[in-house]
Amino acid sequence: MIKFLFKGIVRDKNRSILPIVVITIGVFLTVFMTTWLTGIFTDMIDINANFSTGHVKIMTRAYAEKESQDPNDLALMDVNSIMENLHSEFPEMDWVKRIMFGGLIDLADENGETRAQGPAMGQAVDLFSPNSKEAERMNIANSIVLGSLPAKPGEAIISHEFAERFNLSMGNQVTLFGSTMYGGMTFTNFKVSGTIRFGTAQLDRGAIIIDVTDAQQFLDMEDAAGEILGYIKEGYYDQEIAGKVKTQFNKRYANSTDEYAPTMLELKDQNGLGEYLLLADRMSAIMTFFFILAMSIVLWNTGLLGGLRRYNEFGIRLALGEEKKHIFRTLVYEAMLIGTIGSVIGTALGLAAGFYLQVNGLDFGGSMQGGVSMMMPTVFRSMVSPSAFYIGFIPGLFSMVIGNSLSGIAIYKRKTAQLFKELEV
Repeated sequence: MIKFLFKGIVRDKNRSILPIVVITIGVFLTVFMTTWLTGIFTDMIDINANFSTGHVKIMTRAYAEKESQDPNDLALMDVNSIMENLHSEFPEMDWVKRIMFGGLIDLADENGETRAQGPAMGQAVDLFSPNSKEAERMNIANSIVLGSLPAKPGEAIISHEFAERFNLSMGNQVTLFGSTMYGGMTFTNFKVSGTIRFGTAQLDRGAIIIDVTDAQQFLDMEDAAGEILGYIKEGYYDQEIAGKVKTQFNKRYANSTDEYAPTMLELKDQNGLGEYLLLADRMSAIMTFFFILAMSIVLWNTGLLGGLRRYNEFGIRLALGEEKKHIFRTLVYEAMLIGTIGSVIGTALGLAAGFYLQVNGLDFGGSMQGGVSMMMPTVFRSMVSPSAFYIGFIPGLFSMVIGNSLSGIAIYKRKTAQLFKELEV
């Protein structure tokens, strides 16, 4: 019967083309919007992961309790040994050291006297290691307004607004004051290699980025770091993978009572991101639901109208002796076949568009007010999730079947005694 119905669909294009085209468009929009919404929410998660939380983060227990204060006096020790163990035990992760610190930037005049000072938030990341992805991960290179990335020890990037306010030029020297890991005062000179726009007012007023080795020397933190961040090498946060890594790592120190013992948190354990992930999932589900509902109504009407237009056809078939239930059954089978064809084509097109934008993205950098910044992605991408492969069949297949089924109810209301009168007309 399927072969017979398929031939009917192919040969009677007036009956099949419009429903298939409408279903294809509806399913395409459903699948594409699902991948786009998933990509937008994923980008928001990635921003937090790249700049602050990692997919997992290792700190001392004492540091974790006061993390908002960046207490480097409670930092991790023997980080080189910890990093070696992490690389061998969890090769699926990319591990990096970071140090957060506060300080004061001092600017000298031609006589060596202080002409201006300003507080600065400092961040030390791995900029010099050959295989380091930190500059790319944090979007540093693309956010530089003037100059370039530090190329050697003793160079730093400062916020562009700070540099403009105090008339700093590339190559100028600034003195950074701070406190060591042990509470002593420290200062050192850095040469400005570039300026950067962070995209947040607090950091743009005063911030500095240096290499982690410079920070270790500056803060007297040899073989120490405030945080070790881990990133899944595939690039996307996966709660299952991160959870397994966290459980396995923390099991090693479960019986330790040392407040300086390392502890690992995953992304959802930090900065209220667990609630955000739950909210993002619900918002994405709600938005997808309403979009599917809207497309379902459209496709429902398509099936309903298609069935009503065949009112005379049903009458003729009844007059020829075909059973009502057989006509109704073939109508439903035909709707399933048309819905499947349109859903397959629409899903394929939606996935193709989703994959394209996942790889290439849409670049909005030129239209952003204030230009490119670290904290705001300029390229927005979609993300093809497993649900995108089947979600289009909900409106494409089921709505078409329901619409045709409702129109098919009219078959049972036809009275054979009236058929010939209708046919004569």
